Amino acid sequence: MPQSPIPGFDIPRTAPDGFVHEPDAAGAFWENSAANTLPPPDMVAAYQRNRPLPTDGIDTRKAYIIGGGIAGLAAAYYLIRDAHMPPANIMILENLDIEGGSLDGAGNAQDGYIIRGGREMNWNYDNLWDMFQDVPALELPAGFSVLDEYRMVNDNDPNWSKARLMHRQGEIRDFSTLGLTRAQQWELIRLLLKRKEDLDDLTIEDYFSKGFLQSNFWFLWRSMFAFQNWQSLLEMKLYMHRFLDALDGLHDMSALVFPKYNQFDSFVRPLSKLLRDKGVQIRFDTQVRDMRMRLEGDRRTVTDLLCRIDGREDSIAVGPRDLVFALTGSITEGTAYGDMDHAPVLKRGKADPSPDSDWTLWKNLAAQSPVFGRPEKFYGDADRSTWESATLTCKPSPLVDRLKQLSVNDPYSGRTVTGGVITFTDSNWVMSFTCNRQPHFPDQPGDVLVLWVYALLMDKDGNHVKKPMPACTGREILAELCYHLGIADQVDAVAANTKVRLALMPYITAEFMPRAAGDRPRIVPEGCTNLGLLGQFVETNNDVVFTMESSVRTARVAVYTLLDIPKAVPDLSPTQYDIRNLLKAARALNNGEPFIGERLLRRLLDRTYFAHILPPAPDGAPLDRAEEELRGLLGKGGDAIQRVGTWLSGFRDALQRRGD
Repeated sequence: MPQSPIPGFDIPRTAPDGFVHEPDAAGAFWENSAANTLPPPDMVAAYQRNRPLPTDGIDTRKAYIIGGGIAGLAAAYYLIRDAHMPPANIMILENLDIEGGSLDGAGNAQDGYIIRGGREMNWNYDNLWDMFQDVPALELPAGFSVLDEYRMVNDNDPNWSKARLMHRQGEIRDFSTLGLTRAQQWELIRLLLKRKEDLDDLTIEDYFSKGFLQSNFWFLWRSMFAFQNWQSLLEMKLYMHRFLDALDGLHDMSALVFPKYNQFDSFVRPLSKLLRDKGVQIRFDTQVRDMRMRLEGDRRTVTDLLCRIDGREDSIAVGPRDLVFALTGSITEGTAYGDMDHAPVLKRGKADPSPDSDWTLWKNLAAQSPVFGRPEKFYGDADRSTWESATLTCKPSPLVDRLKQLSVNDPYSGRTVTGGVITFTDSNWVMSFTCNRQPHFPDQPGDVLVLWVYALLMDKDGNHVKKPMPACTGREILAELCYHLGIADQVDAVAANTKVRLALMPYITAEFMPRAAGDRPRIVPEGCTNLGLLGQFVETNNDVVFTMESSVRTARVAVYTLLDIPKAVPDLSPTQYDIRNLLKAARALNNGEPFIGERLLRRLLDRTYFAHILPPAPDGAPLDRAEEELRGLLGKGGDAIQRVGTWLSGFRDALQRRGD
């Protein structure tokens, strides 16, 4: 037995046979037994914060991480924290000249700032917070973490929106409820009940009615998560489960939390600083295009990385015990940029990216074996995965004056401004805009605001500017925004004090494209001995895509699996099974009114310990009329209804007497 580096702990340091590093809480019933002494697979608590002992030979093993985005950085972090790999043995290979991947943020007040996208988060990003609770904050005293900073910001500045939906050139549309009819509510409930395996290659519009796709719910949902009608119904279902606990805060964004600054300064800078300070190497201008593998039966071992380094062809030898972690695909690959007077021009094919693209590695891996998935399902129709964003650098103007009227707090106060995106429901482009807490960049001057605009539909003419968004200059997109805000007659004054930078992204929602089993590879594909795949285009048991949380999860699973670490990555937070969340979600779906069966539950549970699981009564709503609800469910028949109501009361009272 190998000697432990900790005296008194000469115990096996590899995982027991059959240890599941990526459990599936939705796959089977869990119970305590002598054969199962591990915690539930979806348990997220301090007991899961244990540090395992190092695995044999970790001091001499190396890791090559392909991609310097949040997934790659997270892989390096977990290799250090939980695998005990020496940081100097870890090398990150990045095609760009800066780390961060899609988590970007750059520019200045003179030339204009730019952020291709933003990140909305909630409390249940358990892997993300697990990592950032150990990453030192850059603007707080020693000992405080990024998570500490995040909580300080959000606990003292609650997020909500006062103008979530707008229409009719500046009029706030009623967004107080999700606006679903009873039939449309059942469409969602039936989707929650469906098996994942039954939804292969189905689209959202294959399933939902036309009325549903015009509801408040769908405008709120699609604009917040960037779903298109023709995209994956399976992913829509997974999102419903993932964010079920937040459903009652969907309409006013009160369920969300936001970082202090843009995503690069809030997350990438502190994490990459930690890794560099520990000794992790980051090599830029290095594109890994393919891998050589040694085949032994059904086992595959990476032996060489075929690269383009600083424009020349090269290779990196991978030792027999070394590890490789690789990003598959890229949501911001091929971004085309524009500005105030120039529309962006795409340089990538719409059916197949160029050989120089960041999809090349996945394409070449897929050519070697079906275990690496089918990347063409995701990059093969860019027209259906494209949308465009615009970053506005604003000095005082009529646009800022209008923004003040729609904001929760003064935009210059440093507190919540719009509380998330504001969506124009009658926009031909489905345009949205937002202003996060300011300053959005640490070096931002006090008289400057940074706004972000995006739209989903790229093939429709604007309501005011008669062109599709990709054909527009920044000045024209600004004019379309001013039109929907009701200040079209002041656009010249706005433009004189605003800089616009554009980003047209052909694969930004490629991860939402309809898919079936096998289209995405597993995090550690079958037979791979030293290769883990990361990011938004790999298969996980129950998580969604297009979140920082999913990127971190894939990195953590890959590290634990390849090094056989005796520790599990917790499955999705169990809040989706919590009866309290199910009941409040039912109330939210029913537009804040008592849902079917709520009055019966109240008659049964009132004056018992479990009464608190029911949502509070809406103002003025009579919730004690169980007989009325029975009549609605069962029709007429007063005597029978009265008998059932009397039985409910008697059953409740009997339970109380037994408790006494």
